[in-house]
Amino acid sequence: MKRQAPAAARNRQPILDVLQPRLPERGLVLEIASGTGEHVVHYAGARPDLTFQPSDPDADARASIDDWVRTLGLDNVRPALEIDVTRATWPVERADAVVCCNMIHIAPWEAAVGLVTGAARLLAPGGLLFTYGPYRRGGRHTAPSNEAFDTDLKRRNPAWGVRDLEAVTELALGQGFGEPDIVEMPANNLSLLFKRL
Repeated sequence: MKRQAPAAARNRQPILDVLQPRLPERGLVLEIASGTGEHVVHYAGARPDLTFQPSDPDADARASIDDWVRTLGLDNVRPALEIDVTRATWPVERADAVVCCNMIHIAPWEAAVGLVTGAARLLAPGGLLFTYGPYRRGGRHTAPSNEAFDTDLKRRNPAWGVRDLEAVTELALGQGFGEPDIVEMPANNLSLLFKRL
């Protein structure tokens, strides 16, 4: 039942290194599009003082997440929820941080809009919205590998694709977030950290 993704095994520690000093001291961290569950259990193992709420729209992914949590015996991770970010309401009323890795480019633009507007509803001032993945900067890809990835994504689904950092920032500013902290990550990815104003 547990799924594994080689990319998750590679990037979960670099992501945690960025998140660790910026996560709240206590409270609820909502992860959107948790996928296999490897990220959330890694974060939860490192931060037993926080409660983690994983989610994914896919039933098999949710089963994998819950299996990882059971196997590792983590008592600070809630059962995975079904969340479709494009819906106007989510089954979570508030969070202290919202974390989303590798979703914005493997989904229609409406998913990015839903993520940001949903996070704005849930987070109090000072709350963190964290996104991770490949982005274009200044209208250009940051590496040939990202350009090839973007081409492949659009071949699989024309509504998918590597997003412009500026477009995501504009979206967040319009929903009451401040300018992002931008951290360059391995494999030509970026972490964007938005604080709710």
